[in-house]
Amino acid sequence: MYWESYSYKQIKERVFSSLKQNLDYRERAVLGLPASYLDTEVFYDDAPFLKDAPFLSALIANPNHIGCHTLNESEAAFEGTHKIEKELIDLCAQQVFEGGSEEFDGYVASGGTEANIQAIWILKRYFETEFGAKNGEISLIFSEDSHYSMPKASKLLGLDSLITKVDYKTRRVTRESLTECCNAAMGNGVKHFIVVMNMSTTMFGSVDDINEITGWLDGLGVEYRVHVDAAFGGYIYPFSTSDSSYTFQNRRINSFTLDGHKMLQSPYGTGIYLTRKNYMQYALTEEANYVKGKDYTLIGSRSGANAIAVWMIMRTYGSDGWTAKVRRLLGMTSRLCDSLTDRGVKYFRNPEMNIIAIEGRYLSKKIADKYLLIPDSHDGNVNWWKIVIMDHVKQGVIDNFLNDLDAEMKK
Repeated sequence: MYWESYSYKQIKERVFSSLKQNLDYRERAVLGLPASYLDTEVFYDDAPFLKDAPFLSALIANPNHIGCHTLNESEAAFEGTHKIEKELIDLCAQQVFEGGSEEFDGYVASGGTEANIQAIWILKRYFETEFGAKNGEISLIFSEDSHYSMPKASKLLGLDSLITKVDYKTRRVTRESLTECCNAAMGNGVKHFIVVMNMSTTMFGSVDDINEITGWLDGLGVEYRVHVDAAFGGYIYPFSTSDSSYTFQNRRINSFTLDGHKMLQSPYGTGIYLTRKNYMQYALTEEANYVKGKDYTLIGSRSGANAIAVWMIMRTYGSDGWTAKVRRLLGMTSRLCDSLTDRGVKYFRNPEMNIIAIEGRYLSKKIADKYLLIPDSHDGNVNWWKIVIMDHVKQGVIDNFLNDLDAEMKK
């Protein structure tokens, strides 16, 4: 895993050069494109600071990244910044998820929810196209700790949801639950399974044991394809572990979701969908005739500036800088866990992640509200409170939290 860090000068030169390759509405006689730069009465395009602000300049230039730019054709009016998005997809697939020289497809989505739905939609269409699967013959499997985008996808796409149980303490999917779900589904005529694996669940930071679970599925003799929801963990777990089972080296994995607007601190609207070659075709919308190259995405038109923002962050850090940042955050997380252990507080934490889920009985709502801790449910009793160690979390805040916890425990 390696990608080079660029200086700010290099980043500026690349972004501004790409913007110059795009259509400039001021220099061309444009009558047909239903788009434009941002309204100059509201967004000033002549502000002097813009010459040193590549992302803000991209926002104002407003490039449209409709379509999938890892494929053969796309709108020529924005080909300069399309190339940056393609490079970003290559960085994520080939370096973060160790795809090597293999080629991949993908795009910058509106978020992890869209990217997960895109993945499930494509695999549904794959089974329908290649196996002639009919309604009721495809099911979606995910654990009870999975993100809510899974049940949302199943409702949108008309798929039955098979929700596996997890062990309360370890958050591991249980074999009994998976076997029961699959056998019941096959008994009802299901022949194909879309399986979602979690590279960090939203609440717990737990990572599904992909080798164990796919081994169980193989033993059951089911036909399945795997999508990995790495919306939260994708910019942490690959940098904290040498586990190659959660990379594109694992041929069982078809696709990944990443989310730049979590750990990467990019603008909201920067989810990333990555898939192996020859799968994007199942999302082709033939009716998008007026779009050069047509459309393969769920969202359609989207901001090119967001793709540029993610690329800028990854190129600023480089792989070495990003790895160092992840290690620093994990070190802070481990120190807080040690402090909780010393106090006899029960919690769950994956040692490769920066999420701590504290059992609800140890914290009052007063402390949780003061530090904006996230409950496992806003409806009814709270079983867990979540802490996430990110850049905005300073040691002084952690110390104050522990002092407040000590005061409550004394009472």
